[in-house]
Amino acid sequence: MTLASGLWLLVTLGRSADDRRGETQILAVARWWAEVQRRRMARWYDTGTADLAAPLTGMPALSYVATRWTVGLLGGVVLLAAAIGAGYASLLVWGWFLVDLDQWPLVIAPATFGGLFLLFLCIQGVHAVALMDEQLIRHFLGPSDRQTLERRIGELAKSRAGVVEAVHDERRRIERDLHDGVQQRLVALGMLLGRARRTPDPEKSSELLRQAHEESQQALVELRDVAWRVYPAALDEGGLAAALETVAERAAIPVRLSCELRDTPPPTAQAVAYFVAAEAVTNAVKHSGAEQVTVRADRTGELLRLRVEDDGRGGADASGSGLLGLSRRIAALDGTLSVASPAGGPTIITAELPCA
Repeated sequence: MTLASGLWLLVTLGRSADDRRGETQILAVARWWAEVQRRRMARWYDTGTADLAAPLTGMPALSYVATRWTVGLLGGVVLLAAAIGAGYASLLVWGWFLVDLDQWPLVIAPATFGGLFLLFLCIQGVHAVALMDEQLIRHFLGPSDRQTLERRIGELAKSRAGVVEAVHDERRRIERDLHDGVQQRLVALGMLLGRARRTPDPEKSSELLRQAHEESQQALVELRDVAWRVYPAALDEGGLAAALETVAERAAIPVRLSCELRDTPPPTAQAVAYFVAAEAVTNAVKHSGAEQVTVRADRTGELLRLRVEDDGRGGADASGSGLLGLSRRIAALDGTLSVASPAGGPTIITAELPCA
């Protein structure tokens, strides 16, 4: 296939487009073969080449197939050398059948060492051939600079719209918390104070004032909870570790916390990681029936990773309003959010945030 494509490409190199109209079948076959190779790389190399844009014409695919013979030839040489190295390295096991024991140290030992060294070189060669294969397919079949920019603009526009929607959802939630919680407390407080002023009985007035005091304390607690859900002060004072400790302390079930951050992540990444942990713990308490939640935060290079796992019944909906809002926030930072929640549990929520 590669040889035929190369010969055809050389024969038709100087021909016009009108002369090539009747040769679409060869282009279609080359495009099909290039697509097979792209899927192979996406599956075995885990390079993300599955999302590469398909060529608009068959010529890029044909050029890729025609030039790939060099990589294939090099890969064959590497595999042949690996087979030879394996043969020499295995002499340590069966070579004593061929060589006298008196000559064994002088013949078998150097051959075995050379075979092992050749195998080591072949391992490096396989990695190099894989990289060359990836670069080749990206060069011929990858998106152009314009396509890459257009896709990036689309992603930014989508993430910006998602962030705006998440902000609106957060505002609606704050309004609902204030209306259903703090506002009701303040209304009850005003009514109790009004009754205390109007009653002539000192004992009843004292009781009403006591109830009003309790209502004011409850209103203050709820107001603090609302402010804490908007943005915790511990995040600025003690960083992500301190903020996650407040999440564990406020949870109604035990929360195991592990926070290993050698370098301090950016404030934006810390805030998003905190909100992911808070939402995940809240969902575990309210919906999963979990008895314990484990929260782990660590930073590897330029990546902040947060993992929240509970032992509940599972079945979490990743498209729910809470997790959907978090996914929009994470997408705005070019991060990823994954939710694994099979029936019967456990539920594992993982967020990865870039810190560059």
